[in-house]
Amino acid sequence: MTVSYMYATLIGLICEEEEEFRTYEIPGLKIKDDTRYKQRKRRQIPPPRYRQMPIDQDWTNVWPAASTFKWSVVPFPVRQGYVETATENDGVIPPKYANAELMKIPNFLHLSPAHVKKHCAALKEFCTEWPAGLETDEACQKHFPVEVQSSDYVFSGPSIRDPRARTVTVKLHLSDLELDYHARDKFIRLVGDCYNPDSDEVVFTSERCPLKRQNDDYIRYLLTAIYFESWKKEAWEDEKAEEDMEKYFWEISKSKDTVIKLLQTTKEIDKASASAGDQKLQYLPDDTSEESLLALKEVQEYRDAISECMNDGEDDNSISKYGQAVRKLLGIRGGVNTEAAS
Repeated sequence: MTVSYMYATLIGLICEEEEEFRTYEIPGLKIKDDTRYKQRKRRQIPPPRYRQMPIDQDWTNVWPAASTFKWSVVPFPVRQGYVETATENDGVIPPKYANAELMKIPNFLHLSPAHVKKHCAALKEFCTEWPAGLETDEACQKHFPVEVQSSDYVFSGPSIRDPRARTVTVKLHLSDLELDYHARDKFIRLVGDCYNPDSDEVVFTSERCPLKRQNDDYIRYLLTAIYFESWKKEAWEDEKAEEDMEKYFWEISKSKDTVIKLLQTTKEIDKASASAGDQKLQYLPDDTSEESLLALKEVQEYRDAISECMNDGEDDNSISKYGQAVRKLLGIRGGVNTEAAS
């Protein structure tokens, strides 16, 4: 009796606190309300952006940086793709609308002339004025005789490195180096095919090292080593005779001794003659030493003429020049005019 009384008392207290029991709702049995929800107004799709663009707009603000192609922004027609048959797309290449092919390839819409002009204006404050005295290519070549060429490659791939970027080329003119005849001849023999006699240019190219800087250092070391090696002179090189020379040198030839001896003998004969009108070579000075005779214009012209014939080969021009130099050296007036005879 006691437990039943307590249970009844507890139920009474709960009923007093709650006005009514909560209704148990079974899903699917409740009658749905037939009230219709208000339909939302659909937002009208605006036209593409390129249809609203003014003609005089600033394109740098529309496409400020590199970006994937957007058909709704580009204001000119573009077509890209492949039509396999005449029935596909009426045989016309797809336009820019939703064209995935245009999105695959890079574009240069961010590098228009207006973009480049803005970029140059932004970089101008970091640039310095062009140095005075370098207005011509000849002046640049004089002050900067060594030219270094290299290339950088940008491409889409799994690695940013390109094996072609390690190639370095160094160019310079042989005349810009301080070399005498011996050092110049030895330098040319050491570099071999790297020297171009027509342009007097030496070209070194290296790609044997994995990095560009390493190839640049290697070429600079190679150029320095060859330069100092060309100045070295072995003891056996002093034993070279005229027959051993690689070209004709009038200064060490028998022709020089013959000309000096001939002029000295002629001067002695002129001194022994009574009158000045009987002198055979009036251009000869009183000092008939070898140094003074070699400084004469007639002797130098003869030296150049015979050296040209011996080193460059004989032709009509060199033979005519040699004949005139001989007649002037010996004081012979007139002579055969080769042009008139031909």
